[in-house]
Amino acid sequence: MHSGAKVAVIGGAFVLVAGGIGYGAYSMLGDTVGGDGGTRSASESSEVKSGPPSAEEIAKTSKGFFDAWAAGDATAAALLTNNESGAEPVLSSYGEDAHIGKVKITPGPAVGTKVPYEVEATVSHDGKSKPLSYASELTVVRGLTTGKALVDWAPTVVHPQLTEGATLKTGTSSTPTIEAVDHNGTVLTKKKYPSLGPILDALREKYGESAGGSPGVETWIEPADETQPDINLLTLAKGEPGTVRTTLDARVQAAAERAVKKFDESSVVAVKPSTGAIRAIANHRADGYNAAMTGQLAPGSTMKIVTAAMIIQHGLGSMNAKVECPATVSWEGVTFHNLDDFSIADPTLREAFAQSCNSTFIKPIKPLGDRAGTALGQEARDYFGLGQDNWQTGVASFDGSVPESSGAETAASYIGQGKVLMSPLNMASVTATAKSGAFKQPYLVARELDNRPFATARPLPAGVGQQLREMMRYTATSPTGTATKAMAGVGGDKGAKTGSAEVDGQTSNSWFTGFSDDLAAAAVVQSGGHGGDAAGPVVAEVLRSGG
Repeated sequence: MHSGAKVAVIGGAFVLVAGGIGYGAYSMLGDTVGGDGGTRSASESSEVKSGPPSAEEIAKTSKGFFDAWAAGDATAAALLTNNESGAEPVLSSYGEDAHIGKVKITPGPAVGTKVPYEVEATVSHDGKSKPLSYASELTVVRGLTTGKALVDWAPTVVHPQLTEGATLKTGTSSTPTIEAVDHNGTVLTKKKYPSLGPILDALREKYGESAGGSPGVETWIEPADETQPDINLLTLAKGEPGTVRTTLDARVQAAAERAVKKFDESSVVAVKPSTGAIRAIANHRADGYNAAMTGQLAPGSTMKIVTAAMIIQHGLGSMNAKVECPATVSWEGVTFHNLDDFSIADPTLREAFAQSCNSTFIKPIKPLGDRAGTALGQEARDYFGLGQDNWQTGVASFDGSVPESSGAETAASYIGQGKVLMSPLNMASVTATAKSGAFKQPYLVARELDNRPFATARPLPAGVGQQLREMMRYTATSPTGTATKAMAGVGGDKGAKTGSAEVDGQTSNSWFTGFSDDLAAAAVVQSGGHGGDAAGPVVAEVLRSGG
């Protein structure tokens, strides 16, 4: 996205403040500084210390590191880390490539071996200056060979969004700025809709040139992976933005932003079933990852929408037909359980779907024999457009994966585990397909913008689509439906499906997907527990916003 000439400018008059008291110069450390492979001064004891660093060591090491960093002495700062060769070029680029100076670092109280701090600095380039401020933290560890207390090096020490191999730069952008708007023309900004930050960066990277704008002067993080967009941190001089119209809806996006803030590690996507237009994308994650679009997680029982379609199409059951729901079911020597080993006496498929009975969605598959390992994937590809790696939404996205399976993994896949992987985008699309009766590839910008092809799939047989909708409606409205509580405040023609997926014995990931009139949404809250407990309220708030 950006380009800029490197100018060797290392900040001059840097001040370091902690609790309002100025620190002295870093040179007070003399020859006692040194990374894990450095030499020790003669005054040091020949005995190598062990165990966690003391509070005094943590304070001294972090202070020395901050002093050197603020003074623009990358070499001295790097010597106080456990990875000198990795730290020095990153610290050097802070002044040389990013032109960041007048640095003031304010540490907070140490929490164990972690020291949080706030950075206030000034970025100056090409006669333009602006303040830059952010917060981060470092950890002090004991060097393995020297026994010294050292900063545990990671790029996030310099900036919380800096990843391995990425670089901080300031210069003239090579890609013009954009003004993204929703389908009604409302301007979408990172400040108002924080979740859209990575999306707006990606749209600029892909459509900035064709949108007709002009470049500005910026500070950015350039990822090591060239396929990833730059992360804009600061604009020193604005370019003339070109307009990129998206399918997002500002009202639905605002609801999605509010909804994910209620739960850590949560993501949600909303789609318009009649067209495939994406109405909202939101994430609330510590790592900033766009899991809503590119996450790859087992979807749990939300996958039973696809399983139910396959069962009905293969003549293995129907909405009102009686089924079995024992507490457990065995598949090639492996026992699968319902939640808390519940069972239902003489239910219909609709009732078992509404209560999310695992055994009901495994037992009917056995008659398929050798086809059992491929039937679900074929259903997912042919009718739901999943797993073909051909979605072109306008930004990076995952198309879902339902690979061929064997043994017990086959049974697991039919209840959304095993090798099955989905994102909230995928499950929102599954629900949209069930609601409209036909797959419409989700998209964020119109295909006409760049003439890209859209993925296609066969329409669901009319009877199958109708039964899926009725089963989802029952799940969202019946007294025994697992989605009824979460969907209670949602109006219109509504339906839903809950899910949870256990990963490595940890608290289950919470999944939920649902529709209301012509809006479908799906959410995941990692380690959120049951589907209705965490992901359910997220989806419900999005659906209540309309669209």
